[in-house]
Amino acid sequence: MIEEPAPGPPPRLSPRQERAALFLLRALAPRVPRRVLPDPPAALAPFERFAIPRRGRPGSLAATWYPAAHSQPSGAVLLIHPWFEWGQAYFHRRGRIEALRAAGYGVLTFDLGGFGASAPPAGLWDRDVEDALAALASRAPGLPLHLWGVSSGGYWSHMALARGTAVQGAMFEDVSPHLIEWSGHTNPLLRPCNALFRSLLPHPHAYLDLRRHAPFLAVRAAAYVGGDQDRGIPAADTRHLAELAGAELRLVPGTGHLAAIKEDGEGIVALGLRTFARAERQGQPTRPGNHGGLPLQHRDR
Repeated sequence: MIEEPAPGPPPRLSPRQERAALFLLRALAPRVPRRVLPDPPAALAPFERFAIPRRGRPGSLAATWYPAAHSQPSGAVLLIHPWFEWGQAYFHRRGRIEALRAAGYGVLTFDLGGFGASAPPAGLWDRDVEDALAALASRAPGLPLHLWGVSSGGYWSHMALARGTAVQGAMFEDVSPHLIEWSGHTNPLLRPCNALFRSLLPHPHAYLDLRRHAPFLAVRAAAYVGGDQDRGIPAADTRHLAELAGAELRLVPGTGHLAAIKEDGEGIVALGLRTFARAERQGQPTRPGNHGGLPLQHRDR
């Protein structure tokens, strides 16, 4: 009897499917104006602004490198911003960069396609994540690499990490399992769009479902954070993603979207550092189908 191969995450879309998915996603996404982004504040110096070339796609991604505070860095972390008009400047506040650098990590931030000084989108944004991860690896050769994605930044990271990367630890804040579902939660008038999208584009709809990617994240440790009053991302959805990924979970009571970090900044930053340290102590990454990641924990503030 021939054994069936283990299932895996949805394969990358064909160019035609990707163009169609990108068109519909941009039509449904909240509009964000282009901004001339400010330089990082003096408190985050030293830093270096540079451009990440897109591989096989036009344009480049605007990025900033923050070297570790230690003379002997222990690793590097890619921070990926939410769907926020100020792009990577989102991380100028809330202490993530400062804490990571103090712990010995170099930090890379960048603007996703269509934000800040980056080129317009050229395919789905998981491709930008892959290009940024390649830039991170070149900045920190031989060192442990980690990823910290917030909202849409964490969303697009799932596709890249499920395909396999050199990332050891992953931290996700306020991540919806499906952007089309998120639209319906935040605006009930858009709920029919989910059924229409699934009917017209079944393969892209499946590709965009993080519940199909989360069990296959090629990382050694992961953690999810959310607000238990997030209208767009029910707490049960965050809990389900964490269960699928074998990850730690932290739900902050009484908080909505992008608000958990405001109420529990120290706890969330500590969770990120702990997750990365745990990943560096682990053996092989969790592999598809074995659900061998971290034990699920529900923590309050």
